[in-house]
Amino acid sequence: MSLSWPWALLTVLIIPLIFAIRWWALRRRRRAAVRVTSIALVRSALPGRTRWTRKIPAALFIAGLALLAVGAARPQASVPVPQTSATILLALDTSGSMCSTDVDPNRLTAAKKAATEFIESQRGGPRIGLVTFAGTAGLLVPPTDDTDSLTKALENLTVSRGTAIGQAMLASIDAIAEVDPSVAPTGANPPEGGEGYAGAAIVVLTDGANTQGVDPQIAAQEAALRRVRVFPIGFGTTNPAPMVCDNSQFDGRGFGGWGGGFGGRGGFDRGRNPRTIDEPALKQIAQTTGGSYHRAENADELQSALNALPGSFTVVRQKIDTAAIFAAGGAVLIIVALSLSLWWNRPRTPAR
Repeated sequence: MSLSWPWALLTVLIIPLIFAIRWWALRRRRRAAVRVTSIALVRSALPGRTRWTRKIPAALFIAGLALLAVGAARPQASVPVPQTSATILLALDTSGSMCSTDVDPNRLTAAKKAATEFIESQRGGPRIGLVTFAGTAGLLVPPTDDTDSLTKALENLTVSRGTAIGQAMLASIDAIAEVDPSVAPTGANPPEGGEGYAGAAIVVLTDGANTQGVDPQIAAQEAALRRVRVFPIGFGTTNPAPMVCDNSQFDGRGFGGWGGGFGGRGGFDRGRNPRTIDEPALKQIAQTTGGSYHRAENADELQSALNALPGSFTVVRQKIDTAAIFAAGGAVLIIVALSLSLWWNRPRTPAR
């Protein structure tokens, strides 16, 4: 809990002032004491209460004043609040290694299915955009709440040569900047003094390592400067498996004119093993930007990783003013204290 006006807590000094006035009044009363000869007469004049019940109204009154003092300081509590205006950029790897069949029927098909189910699950929630990357990166669908256009775009993904993870992150930042004025595009200086994270995040789904383009760590620093978190997902296994894509998934132009399906021809990306995920680099991206890294070796794990992400960036902690709660509590205690005092000190009808 934090206080908007901490100086207002000085009003709590009224409590020791009340005690000081009471002490002074009791001292004056002792000086004006009247001597009586009958103790029974004094007892009959006193209200029928014990010593502790006489202190209850005073204690409640003091507690009520303390709560009012805290309320005057405008306390604020941090609570989790769903952020429906969030923006999510899905950056999907479409390099040739996504044709690996270690995930049935191949990595690309499994990734498309998981991404489609994820987008469907977010219907009516945050805006989602799609970026695909192989040798280069490009915005496939700008951030939108049109679920149908997003799922339709996923149906036509094809693989190409290369893996440009860093460039995909920069393309995602620019896509976010188009719809979120608080995020500066690449090439522009981000505003200083921002607190927390932006209401946008980038999810990078890849099965490999960066082979060309911008260094992913440089792109991660650009995202961090804009308070945009990146959540990398490493997809696939390290098990040897043929690489097979059907005609609809294969961009023959990206592989020197090969057509149709292909299999068992590793070495797309400059001799890199297409089944090796650069996990240290992906973990460093997450650490730099404040995101988290996830590993998925099959379709179910990929779906679980995607489903676990929205809670990280569509739920934010927001400060709410709780002054009214403290003020109401203080008022109730004071009213109860006065009511008890009046009730216990009411005139009593003498017994006949």
